[in-house]
Amino acid sequence: MGRITGLTGPVYLDANIFTYTLEGYPDFQARITILLEAMDHQEIEALTSELTLAEVLVKPFRERNVAWQRTYQEVLQPSVNLRLLPVSRAILIAAAQVRAHFSIKLPDAIHAATAQQVSCGSFLTNDPGFKIVKDLPVVLLSEWQP
Repeated sequence: MGRITGLTGPVYLDANIFTYTLEGYPDFQARITILLEAMDHQEIEALTSELTLAEVLVKPFRERNVAWQRTYQEVLQPSVNLRLLPVSRAILIAAAQVRAHFSIKLPDAIHAATAQQVSCGSFLTNDPGFKIVKDLPVVLLSEWQP
């Protein structure tokens, strides 16, 4: 896999990266475009947990926005550009260990444990709360300089 500035692979994508990508946050548009181009050109190996789908669908379900529901479900499919990782028993046990050591919510612990289980080189998020998790290579989207 290739490398783009500031990220080493595999690159774990937190759920908020998909929200920023699909719902169009202008402050992050340039960075998201670079990320997507790197994924399209297979310069990085991008991955996320299947849990991401449950997180991003809340707002579209709450707003009864069927188009957004479909869009998220289509984007969050395994592909050559994105690897989706299951929430396995081993991940849940690892997430419990993360929660035992750090004060984070269960979904975040599942993301952190998943990223750690696959030895991700970068954990791309915009949630600074992940920085407390030791040995998690957090890169904040707001600070990433591609």
